[in-house]
Amino acid sequence: MKLDAHQHYWKIDRGDYHWMPDLAVLKRDYGPTDLEPTLARHGIAGTVLVQAAATVAETEYLLGLAEATPSVKAVVGWIDFEDAGQLDVLKRLAGHPKFVGVRPMIQDMPDVGWMLRDEVQWAYQALIELDLTFDALGLPQHLENFHILLTRYPEMRVVIDHLMKPQIHQQMAGTDIFSEWAAGMTRLAEDTGALCKFSAMITEARDGWTPDDLRPFSDHILKVFGPRRVMWGSDWPVVRVLAEYGDWLDVAQALAGGLSDAERAEVFGGTARRFYRLD
Repeated sequence: MKLDAHQHYWKIDRGDYHWMPDLAVLKRDYGPTDLEPTLARHGIAGTVLVQAAATVAETEYLLGLAEATPSVKAVVGWIDFEDAGQLDVLKRLAGHPKFVGVRPMIQDMPDVGWMLRDEVQWAYQALIELDLTFDALGLPQHLENFHILLTRYPEMRVVIDHLMKPQIHQQMAGTDIFSEWAAGMTRLAEDTGALCKFSAMITEARDGWTPDDLRPFSDHILKVFGPRRVMWGSDWPVVRVLAEYGDWLDVAQALAGGLSDAERAEVFGGTARRFYRLD
């Protein structure tokens, strides 16, 4: 059973997608009717719907979509980590059968050490106590601090989003960003129980990418994390900036072509099913 571990829906006039660039392909509404024919075409049995706005209101909007959409198997939402009073909000959200965890938008935080601030530590402990997941959305400059965080909370169920967004386009232009990124990801794989999402590689490669540009990065995560700790995600509709859903799925399957059938089944479904407890 194939699963998409990372996709989004949004409604622009809700007004809280502050990160979104002024690109026509993104700045339009996307809902289940836009994606479901594609899921059927590619044999995707279900998806994990991930927050795209730093508001509880958006999480509640996504949960409403999930209630009406059988293909949405789980929702990763958002709470304000800087407000310990939101523990009650988190507990309420955790009561929804499709709510599985949260994702603070750490990649957008000006302070690279935000995740280590004293005032946000309550949230990690709450995730552990409520048995919820943590999607780690960051950039390569966050690797060291994520290592500190995840070794501090070894019981927290964590998946690293988008390979921690290595700047593949810089590698393509001749700047070696691979070595430092690879060392940081190896430390996370070896020293923590975190999983990794195999997603968003094309958008980090930008224009002119080829599968060969992506391969060193995908090979590395598959090697250090292993297929049972790697899950494929489309990052749709963000992926549409450079490719369509099926294009990225085909490339990802080719990049995983050296795996056995059983290992590919983990990357393209089994890992996400276990981590998000989609049974």
